[in-house]
Amino acid sequence: MFACHLVFLEKPRLNLQQPTGDAFSASSVPRTKGRDRITMKAAGLAVPLRRSGLSAAPTRCRFLSSQLVAPASASHGPHSRCQRRSLASAPPNSAALRDLLRVSDEVADAVRLNKPVVALESTIYTHGALGKDLAREHDDLVRSHGGIPAIIAIVDGVPTVGATTQDIIRMIEDKDTTKASRRDISYLVGMGLAGRKIHGGTTISGTMLLARLAGIRVFGTGGLGGVHRGGESSMDVSADLTELGRTRVAVISSGCKGFLDIPRTLEYLETQGCLVSTFADGRTGKIDFPAFWARDSGTKSPSVVYTEKEAAAMILAQERLGIESGMLFANPIPEEFGVPSEEMSAAIELAVREAIEKGFTGSKNTPYVLQRLKEITGEKAVTANKALVTSNIIRATDVSVELSRLLTSNAKPVMSSSNEPVISDPTVVQSKADILVAGAVAVDLSCDFTSTRAGETSPQPHTSNPARISQSIGGVGHNVALAAHLASKQAHVQFCSMVGDDVAGSTVLSSLEAVGLGGSFVRKLDQQTHPGSRTAQYVAVNDGSRNLVMAMADMGIFTQHASEELREAAVAATTPKWTVVDGNWASKDIKAWVKTAKDHDSKVAFEPVSVEKSKGLFGPQRGVPSLGVFPNASVDLASPNTYELAAMYMAAKENGYLELGDWFDVIDAFGMTGARERFVRLTTPALTDAGVPVQCVNLLPYIPTLITKLGADGVLLTKLLGRDDPLLRDRDAEEFLLTRAAPNHPAVGGIYMRMFPAAETVQDIVSVNGVGDTFLGVLISGLAQGGRVENLVDVAQRGAVLTLKSAESVSPQLGQLERDLARAAARR
Repeated sequence: MFACHLVFLEKPRLNLQQPTGDAFSASSVPRTKGRDRITMKAAGLAVPLRRSGLSAAPTRCRFLSSQLVAPASASHGPHSRCQRRSLASAPPNSAALRDLLRVSDEVADAVRLNKPVVALESTIYTHGALGKDLAREHDDLVRSHGGIPAIIAIVDGVPTVGATTQDIIRMIEDKDTTKASRRDISYLVGMGLAGRKIHGGTTISGTMLLARLAGIRVFGTGGLGGVHRGGESSMDVSADLTELGRTRVAVISSGCKGFLDIPRTLEYLETQGCLVSTFADGRTGKIDFPAFWARDSGTKSPSVVYTEKEAAAMILAQERLGIESGMLFANPIPEEFGVPSEEMSAAIELAVREAIEKGFTGSKNTPYVLQRLKEITGEKAVTANKALVTSNIIRATDVSVELSRLLTSNAKPVMSSSNEPVISDPTVVQSKADILVAGAVAVDLSCDFTSTRAGETSPQPHTSNPARISQSIGGVGHNVALAAHLASKQAHVQFCSMVGDDVAGSTVLSSLEAVGLGGSFVRKLDQQTHPGSRTAQYVAVNDGSRNLVMAMADMGIFTQHASEELREAAVAATTPKWTVVDGNWASKDIKAWVKTAKDHDSKVAFEPVSVEKSKGLFGPQRGVPSLGVFPNASVDLASPNTYELAAMYMAAKENGYLELGDWFDVIDAFGMTGARERFVRLTTPALTDAGVPVQCVNLLPYIPTLITKLGADGVLLTKLLGRDDPLLRDRDAEEFLLTRAAPNHPAVGGIYMRMFPAAETVQDIVSVNGVGDTFLGVLISGLAQGGRVENLVDVAQRGAVLTLKSAESVSPQLGQLERDLARAAARR
C-alpha cells in the first residue's frame, strides 16, 4: 500500500514534448529496430530498456457539474530547457487529459497550495484481503501525521486521484474489479469511454503513472515487485521496476518481497537509472536492503539515508536537475514486527517451489506465493504486512512534509556557473497561502541589568551600566506568522512586511529565511526611493529582576513607508483564506489592508498591538475605506486585551461608528434590555463592572468575533451568530447564548458569550513577550484548516503557555500541538 505525499505545483501544466538544447532525448542515441535492449551483465538478463516514456508535469482536474475540468496550463519561462519526453506519435495535451483524469477538490487545493498530500495505492484494498476498513484506517493515519490522503484508482473507468473510501468499498464488493498496471490503464479508460465501466485497483506502476500526471512527488507502498527467481530465463520482471526507470516519483517501500531475486532486482534498478537508498533506522555502517517481512536481506543497499529531510532534499535535487527516472527509498519493517530471516527463508523456499510445480507464473505467481506464506507462517506474515505498511505511510508522510517545507522555504532555481537558470519553472515557486500576515518585524534588543554590587537591582541613570544584552527577531506580525507556521504543517503561511537597507534588515531577512518565512513579500526599501527608511528596532532596558524600566521603539517604517503596490501584490498573489493585519500600520493603511483582503474574498483578523495602536481600526472616517457592518463586516475577528478593547470602543464612539444606521439595525436585532445579570452569569462581576461585555457587544456589528485576552484569567469569546449558525441548535451551547434575535430577522441569530479559563497556571514564567501573538497565530492556523473558533481556543491557549515558558517570543515547541490542533479544527 502506498503512503505518499503529493506536493503539487501552483500552476499545473502538461508538457510531453521532446527536450531541447543539451537535454537527453530518445532521438539523441542510435536506435535499432524495435525497442532498445541493454544487456545487464551482472544480472544475467537481457531486458528491454525504454529510453523515454510518458512523463507529465502536474495537472489538476476537478469533477464539477458532472464534467471533468482542468485549469489552463501555464507556460514555461524563457530559460526552461527541461521539457518532458514522450514516445507517443501525438503527445497528449491538457485539453485531452482534462477529459480523462479526475482529481478531487481537496487534493487539487492541496496541489495549488503546495501542501503535503499522501497518495495511496488501491490494489492493497481491492486485492489485498486485509479488510474493508483498511482504506479508512490509512486515511486517518495520513491525516494524523500532517498529510492529506489521495487514494489513486480507476473508478468506473475514470482514472481518479483522491478516490473516496466509499469508492473503495464499492470496488471491493465488485467481483469484476481488476488490477491496473501501466499496460491496463488505457484498456480500462477506453472501455469506460465506450460505455463499459470497469473498476481498477492500481498497482505500483499504475499508481506511479497517475501520481506523476497529478503532480505527486512522493509515493509510499508496502513492498516493491522485482525480478522473479529464474528471471534470467523467464524474463519475469515486475513492471514496477521499469516504471521507476521512467517516471519521476519517489517510492517508499519495505524493499521488495523476500521471495524475489533481490540482487538482480537491484542490478536492474541500477541500469534503469533509479536511485536506491535505505533508511538507516537507527543503525550505522553498511545497511542491508530490506526484504519486506525481514529487515535484512543479505544484500547491501547501494546507499543509506538517515533522515526524512535528506530524502526530501534528494527528491528536490532530482526534480530541479530534470532527471526523469524515479527514486526508491527502502524503509525496513519495525524491528518488533519483523519475521526471523531463517523462518521466512524456509517458508519462501517451500512456497516458491510449489508455485513452480503448479504452474503459477507471471501475474499469478505473487498472489499464490503470498497466500501460501500466510498459510505457512500463520498470522505472522499478515501482522508484519500491516505493520510495515503503516510504517511506510508514516515515513512517506514525514518525507513529503519535509519536501513541502523545502519547496516553500527554498524556492530558488538551480543556477549554472554562468548564472543562468538551468530550470526556470514558475510553478516551483509557490506564493499561494492559507494565511497572509501583514505587520511588523523588528530586531529586539533586551538589556538586562547585571549588578556588580550587592543589593543593587536597578540601572543608574546618566551613566553606563553593566548588562547582559541579547538580540532576537520580533514584531507582532512576525510573531503571529511564525506561530501559525510552527503550529501546523497544514497551514501555508506567507508574511508581508518591510525592512530597511541596513545591517538590521539583513539580519531580519536571514532569520526569516532560516525559519521558513522568507519570501518576495518582505520588501527591502532602498534609500533612493525611501529616504530615511530604517529597519524597525525595539530596545528594552530591564532591571535585575527583568522587569521593564524603559523601552525605545523605532517603528516608523510601517507608518511612513507603507506601499500600496506591495499590499496589492501580496494579497493578489497569495489569495489567502485569512489575512491578519496588525496595528503597526497607520490607520489609513490598516483600512486599506482590510479592504484589499476583502476584495479578494479573504477573511480578516485584526491584532491591535497596543492601546494606542488599537485605535487605528476605528480612526477618523473621512477619506478612508468605510468599515462594513454584519453580515458584511470588513473585519471578521480581533484579539484585544481588556485595555485595547476599551481603547477600540472609545475610538469607535468618538469617531461616530456607533451612530450609523447599519450599526443600530444590528444592535436592535439583539433585543437586549436589562442584560447585567446575564453578563455576570456568563463572565464575572469584575468584568461586568469594568464594562467589558458591553464594549464587546457594541463592537460586534463591526467585528463579529471578539476574543478578549484576560491574562491569567483566560479568554472571553464574544461571537455574533448568523441566523443559521449551528450553535443556535446545539444543546451544549445553550448555556452560553447571551441572547437570541427575533426568529424572522434575515441575518442575525444571536450572541454567544463564553469564558474560557486559563489552560494552565504557570508559576515560573520565563517571558511574557509574544504570548498574545502566539495565541492568535495558533488560533488562525486552526481557522485556516476550517475549524470553529470555540473549538480552537483551548489549543491556542496551550500555545501561549508554551511561549510563557520559553525565552523566545514564539516557542519553538509549538509543533507538538499540531495533532491536537488538527483534531480541534475537524470538530463540528
